[in-house]
Amino acid sequence: MIKVAIIGTGNICPSHIQAYLAFPQRCQIVALSDIYPEKAQERVQQFNLNAHVYADYHTLFEREKPDLVSICLPPYVHAEVAIAAMEAGANVVCEKPMASSLAECDRMIEAEKRTGKWICCVAQNRFRDDYMGLKEILDAGLIGRIVHAQIDSYWWRGHSYYDLWWRGTWEKEGGGCTLNHAVHHIDLLLWMMGMPQRVTAVLSNAAHDNSEVEDISVAVLEYAGGALAQITSSVISHGQRQNVIFQGENAMVGVPWQRYASTSMPNGFPVENTQLEAEIDAMHQAHQPLVHTLHAAEIDDVLSAIEQGRPPFIGSADGRRTVELITAIYESGSTRRTVELPLKTDDVFYTTQGIVENARHFYKKGASIENFTDEGMQNSFGR
Repeated sequence: MIKVAIIGTGNICPSHIQAYLAFPQRCQIVALSDIYPEKAQERVQQFNLNAHVYADYHTLFEREKPDLVSICLPPYVHAEVAIAAMEAGANVVCEKPMASSLAECDRMIEAEKRTGKWICCVAQNRFRDDYMGLKEILDAGLIGRIVHAQIDSYWWRGHSYYDLWWRGTWEKEGGGCTLNHAVHHIDLLLWMMGMPQRVTAVLSNAAHDNSEVEDISVAVLEYAGGALAQITSSVISHGQRQNVIFQGENAMVGVPWQRYASTSMPNGFPVENTQLEAEIDAMHQAHQPLVHTLHAAEIDDVLSAIEQGRPPFIGSADGRRTVELITAIYESGSTRRTVELPLKTDDVFYTTQGIVENARHFYKKGASIENFTDEGMQNSFGR
């Protein structure tokens, strides 16, 4: 039986609890920790857990000696808690983003090597049938070489969203919608298309004057061979619509599901390629539905990794890559210049301090509420 501890009991915590409870024969939640222990106790009662509550995660590690630790905390403490968990002998499931900076990601990776433990970075939307099916089609090469990708990460958050004490600052939240909402779509893009060579971005804060960080960004990525990708990250978009679209040389596919294939007439104008569309449709329909999805599927993989003595499907290298691209977006948008990848360790945006000092600050943090009485709705992407 794998002993599990969860550190941080805010909005995303129930997704982790429910995922672990889906596998009662394989794991047991033995402890929860939060700087507000009454919140942790509420989770114990809400899910009828046989678990101890701790205000100090160090004490939890010492007394409970968990095999696996889920980190559901603000980004600025991901590194220190993950490292402490690994040093205490536990593998780690770390919520997105992996950390607030590349320097912290590298400290976490160094701790993996030193302790022999590993970090699974949460990117639960890879474990959705629509995205897994899209990945299968891209890998099969049916649409040909990818020439353009469009990522629309459109969310909406009210003005008070950034009143929570740790949100809306470069130091503690690590960024705005690009890091904390579009991170999922950016992970999906990198999973399907790989890292670009250059990034050009624009940042803005159009609707939240109680926040230092951006509430919208637009980035253009340049790939070897000439392909481009565009990412729009937003928390000012009513309707909260998300699109992931890949244009190939032969056809287009996207989520929500869409496809169109073209062939060229002698004069270069397009005509629909219904034969290729039928092949794409056949592969789309042949996708075998996942047994588990979202957090439950990722936790299933994590438990299997422990049981089988292998790394998790989504590891620290994946989490670091996503943070690196987001850091490049922040650097480009703050300095108003194109940024080359990969970023180097002497880059001014490599460390958290460098980001705090050099990122564009839009407004002064205007409020600091400890907790919202109504935690609101949770979904598979945003928190």
